[in-house]
Amino acid sequence: MSKRVLPYGCQWIEEDDIAAVVEVLRSGWLTTGPKVEEFEAVFSEFVGANYAVAVSSGTAALHAAMYAIGIEPDDEVIVPPITFAATANAVVFQGGVPVFVDVREDTLLLDPEKVESALSPRTKAIIAVDYTGHPCDYDALRAVADRYGLVLVADACHSLGGAYKGRKVGSLADLNIFSFHPVKPITTGEGGMVTTDRADFAQRMRSFRNHCISSDHHQRDREGSWFYEIADLGFNYRLTDIQCALGISQLKKLCIWTERRQEIACRYNEAISHMDYVKPLHVSQVVSHAYHLYVVRIVGLDRAEVFFALREHGIGVNVHYIPVYYHPLYRERFGMKRGLCPVAEDAYEELLTLPLFPKMDNGDIERVICVLSEIKSA
Repeated sequence: MSKRVLPYGCQWIEEDDIAAVVEVLRSGWLTTGPKVEEFEAVFSEFVGANYAVAVSSGTAALHAAMYAIGIEPDDEVIVPPITFAATANAVVFQGGVPVFVDVREDTLLLDPEKVESALSPRTKAIIAVDYTGHPCDYDALRAVADRYGLVLVADACHSLGGAYKGRKVGSLADLNIFSFHPVKPITTGEGGMVTTDRADFAQRMRSFRNHCISSDHHQRDREGSWFYEIADLGFNYRLTDIQCALGISQLKKLCIWTERRQEIACRYNEAISHMDYVKPLHVSQVVSHAYHLYVVRIVGLDRAEVFFALREHGIGVNVHYIPVYYHPLYRERFGMKRGLCPVAEDAYEELLTLPLFPKMDNGDIERVICVLSEIKSA
């Protein structure tokens, strides 16, 4: 059996992607040029949102969203614990306090029934994370948000290409967050996007990504002016034309890649149905799962032993994620302790991410299944 390391996720760069980047390198624009607006336009059209704002990373997208909705010191934002720490960190960047609410047992998605009991007069927003690429229950979350006048944010970094009740991810919340890291559904190397139907949110994020400067260089050039003002504390969160050209090229392939991800997941599901020590996460019938990650729960065996056994055979499994409040930042700054979200904590002890990315061939898939199936008897 091949010892070639099979990662849990990987980008797919083809010649047309390279050609798109080279074309920009030969042009007069490398950053903040026409490709940025083009990428924003095709992306917003793809997901069905009025506006898209390109930024330098998924973390920058989360931060820009928190700025756009006006999170200030001591404001509270509901977040799930099973996510990458950037989801909560973005709240902290603005001086806010993340309030961790437990997840559902079957999907490990934010539990709408538990959200309401965690609200306080200081709660300003809910961030729902589409963990693994499975869209959250947005109708239930919207009902809670509307009832209490909260902003609903979708951390959709895993779920680009997915859908909820026939509506595309990217159009499901007040603000929708995407990442274009190499392991994500499409890549720009590093990069992110926020989609929204609200012009005021879009304008605040466009300003925020450019130091909160009152006018950009395009406006000053048209007006023949040099003068600008900095109205607030912003950041350099701009995405380059080089990266946007790659994103435009990659987006054209997303539907085909999503279908391939779903095919791989189906093959895994069929094989795992014969393994009593491996349990896949539940998938709702009302969603189209984007399968950024294929996560299972290891039951009746030691997860660490399974992890290292697969790694020994070159299967690059991973664990997504350590509950955010386990990290020293949250323990020490906010005094958060284990026991806060018992469903998430119990699940974490069993979680394992198997390789899944569109460039995997059928031999790669069978290799993972073969090694996984032999572990219990080893």
